Amino acid sequence: MSSGPDSVVIKNAHIVTPVSGDGELWRMAEYTPGAMWIEAGRIRWIGEQAELPEQAAQATVVDAQNRLVTPGFVDCHTHPVFGRHRAHEFELRIKGATYVEISRAGGGIRFSVRDLRRTSKEELVQKLLPRLDSFIAHGTTTIEAKSGYGLSVEDELKSLEVLQTLSQQHPIEIVPTFLGAHEIPDEYRDRREQYIELIISEMLPRVAEERLARFIDIFCEDHVFTAAEARRILLAGKDYGLRPKIHADQLTDNGGAEVAVEVQAVSADHLEHTPPEMDERLLEAGVVPVMLPGADFFLSSSLYGPARRMISAGLPVALATDFNPGTCMCENMQLMLTLAALQLKMTPAEALTAATLHAAMAIDRQHDIGSLEPGKQADFVLWHVTSLSELPYHFGINHVWQVYKKGERLYETEIHPLSDAENND
Repeated sequence: MSSGPDSVVIKNAHIVTPVSGDGELWRMAEYTPGAMWIEAGRIRWIGEQAELPEQAAQATVVDAQNRLVTPGFVDCHTHPVFGRHRAHEFELRIKGATYVEISRAGGGIRFSVRDLRRTSKEELVQKLLPRLDSFIAHGTTTIEAKSGYGLSVEDELKSLEVLQTLSQQHPIEIVPTFLGAHEIPDEYRDRREQYIELIISEMLPRVAEERLARFIDIFCEDHVFTAAEARRILLAGKDYGLRPKIHADQLTDNGGAEVAVEVQAVSADHLEHTPPEMDERLLEAGVVPVMLPGADFFLSSSLYGPARRMISAGLPVALATDFNPGTCMCENMQLMLTLAALQLKMTPAEALTAATLHAAMAIDRQHDIGSLEPGKQADFVLWHVTSLSELPYHFGINHVWQVYKKGERLYETEIHPLSDAENND
């Protein structure tokens, strides 16, 4: 799947990338015609092609043919470890059933839990492999990946072990998150306190001891885990060295964003019902707000995350797919850019930054990935299109030409014929 020499120069490129700005969170750098020199998997130089250093003369040249080059997407919120999808619930929602109604009837996450428990680790590995291939094929080079469909000591560990195994076998970069507090499993429906104790006293020590996760997450909603329970579980995770993340205020304003501030979470995700007065507090606490418009779209929600408001407040809004078997079965960050533009009112530059540099901030990796700057990993995409605005504009198809991770080409397609069409009205 991968190929590439140790030293490569990308030439004749329209390079667009967010970079750290002076006195501001980010700015957009654009080089046309641009070039990028890569050595040993990292960016050694990037800039206008006329200024390419003479030392790069011996590198292998990749001709970008004046097409767009951007950082690889960082999908900072995914749930990829599961057995079967939940397409059977799709029709129920079309007919009017709500997310909470399906959950209370034993569907949703609870269905996925029962299914994963019946699925072996080996089967889960085989099911996840093509999903990871699909992420790469759509331009994603790093994913944050959660457990959360096991909800027992054995099955949560099994899920995280699947991620660990594929981190060693697959070229995509996987950042693992422990999400044992995703739902109350069926056997604990009438004794939720015992399940919380199981997470704190048994799951967390094992996850930490075996170094299976970098983050701890929780689904904070009153029908799942309350704000008080979320605070308790996330603080326990911090005691074991895991950085907190939180599903906050997706369905109601039940204090999830407040918890994120109190526990100093690295990110708070969803935030559809977060009140405006929380924006400044999130900013002061260094919490990255992650918008998941694919889930809002697929749940036919009339309310999307307050991205425009939070950007105005100075927050580094990030963007992710929320890939999961029930409420957003989509690995395509290109579609998230379209939804970000149309529903979140983000410009193409803001959306790209949210899907790369700010998404890297949501997993505390902004110093190594998320933008094309000297010293960072050479994770980038060559696109069939020639301008950034075309990615969200021409939606519903895959614009990827080539995908690189640490300077190695992982994926390639033929030049798309539509990319050569005249730009006529």
